[in-house]
Amino acid sequence: MPIRNARRITRLTALILALAAPAAVLANPFEHQLANGLRVIVKEDRRAPTVAHMVWYRAGSMDETNGTTGVAHLLEHMMFKGTPSTGAGEFSRLVAAAGGRDNAFTSKDFTAYFQQVPKQKLEQMMQLEADRMRHLNLDPKEFTQELKVVMEERRLRTDDQPQSLLFEQMGAVALQAHPYRVPVIGWMSDLESMSASDARDWYERWYVPNNAYVVVVGDVDHLEVFKLAEQYFGTLEPRALPARKPQVEPEQTGIRRLTVKAPAELPVVLMGYKVPVIRDVEKDVDPYALEMLSAILDGHDAARFSKNLIREQRLAVSAGASYDSTARGPGLFYLHGSPSEGKTRADLEAGFRAEIARIVKEGISSEELSRAKAQLVASEIYKLDSMFAQAMEIGQLEALGISYRLNNRMIEKLQVVTAEQVRAVAQKYFRDEQLTVAELDPQPLPQSPRVPSATPRH
Repeated sequence: MPIRNARRITRLTALILALAAPAAVLANPFEHQLANGLRVIVKEDRRAPTVAHMVWYRAGSMDETNGTTGVAHLLEHMMFKGTPSTGAGEFSRLVAAAGGRDNAFTSKDFTAYFQQVPKQKLEQMMQLEADRMRHLNLDPKEFTQELKVVMEERRLRTDDQPQSLLFEQMGAVALQAHPYRVPVIGWMSDLESMSASDARDWYERWYVPNNAYVVVVGDVDHLEVFKLAEQYFGTLEPRALPARKPQVEPEQTGIRRLTVKAPAELPVVLMGYKVPVIRDVEKDVDPYALEMLSAILDGHDAARFSKNLIREQRLAVSAGASYDSTARGPGLFYLHGSPSEGKTRADLEAGFRAEIARIVKEGISSEELSRAKAQLVASEIYKLDSMFAQAMEIGQLEALGISYRLNNRMIEKLQVVTAEQVRAVAQKYFRDEQLTVAELDPQPLPQSPRVPSATPRH
C-alpha cells in the first residue's frame, strides 16, 4: 500500500481509538524531554506483550551537500557495524536472539532505526541504540566493504529499474535548487569518491541527542520507559547543531520535459505538478483538498482513472495518482501510467489532462466525495492498526515539523473537505507553468540479467 494511504488510514485509526477511549487514557501518548534535549514519546498499547522501539534523527538526504550525496543512507548502513562494546553485525543478531526484528530507513527528511521485540527486551534495545548514538565504529575497511554494498544497491534498485530511473530524473529536472532533486541513495559519482571521513563528519554533525527523539509504542508503562531513557540516553552529551538555511525552490515559469531511454517492457508517462504541503495544520486548506483529489483519481476501483482511462476508454494498462501532503521540502502531485497497446505516450498524457480538465469544468459529485472519504477507513484500517504503524505515524509527523498531537486535527480537516475545494485545487495547481513531464522510452531488454556483485543489507 502507498505510504500516503497508509498514513491516512493510521490517522483515522487513531481518531477512532481516541473517541472510544475512556477519559483517563486520553493523555496517551506521554512525553518527556531529557536534559540533553532528547525527547521520548511513549504510547501505551497493551493489546499484546510486545513493543515497537524507534530512534529518529532529524537529518536526511536534503541536509547533504554536493559531493557527498548518499552519505545519510550510507551512514545508516554503517550504524550496524558495531561499537567498542558491540561487534560488527552483532546488533541485529542480538535483536534476533531477543525474538525480535530490526531495520532502518533513510528518507529525504529523516533517518530512523527500529526494533520490534517482546516487551521485556525493551531495556536491551534502548541500551544498544544509546550505545551506537555516540560510540559508533567507523572502521575504514568496514566502510569500504559497505560502500560496495550501497553502490550495488543503487545498481539493483535504480540503474537496473527503468521506472526508478524515470522518477530519479524527474526529480532532478522538476527541481532546480532544492536538495529534494538529489536521490536519497546519492549519485554514483559521489559514492565512488566517498570516504570514511565523510561518514564520520555526518555522524558527528547530526547524531546527537538534541537532534533525535525516541518513540516507544506497546505494552509498557510510560514512567518506566522514561527512567530507562534517562539511564541510557541521559548520559550522552548534546552538541550545537549546524544552522539550517532556508532552501527555497525558484518559481517555475514553463513546462519542462524529459525522456529516459532504458530497457523496459512498457512505456511510461509521469507528470509532476508543483503543489503545496502542510505547513500550518489549522490554517492550511489546499493540501487536504489535494489529498482528496488524489483519492478521487486513484483511491479505489471505482476511481476516475481506473474507471475512465483503463476500463472505459482502454487508454491505459495502468494509471495512478500520488501525493504526500507532509514533507520538509516542496510538494509534487504525480500522475503516472502506461498506455495500452496501440496508444501512445502522448495519448495517455492527453487522457490525464482531460480528466483534470473535466474536474475543473464539472466538479465532482457528492457521491464521489463520500466514496473517497469512506475509502480512507477501508478494510486495511485494522491491519495497519499495529504498534509499528502507530510509532511510524508519531515519528514521521515529528520529523516533518508537525506535532503528533495534531494528528486527529489533520483527520478532521480531511473529513470536511468540500467538492468545491477539490475543484478549486485542480484549477489552481494543474497548470503547465508548474508541470514537468517525464517519459520512459522503452529499449530492448537484455538477453540475460546482470548478476549482482553484492547483496544489499535491506
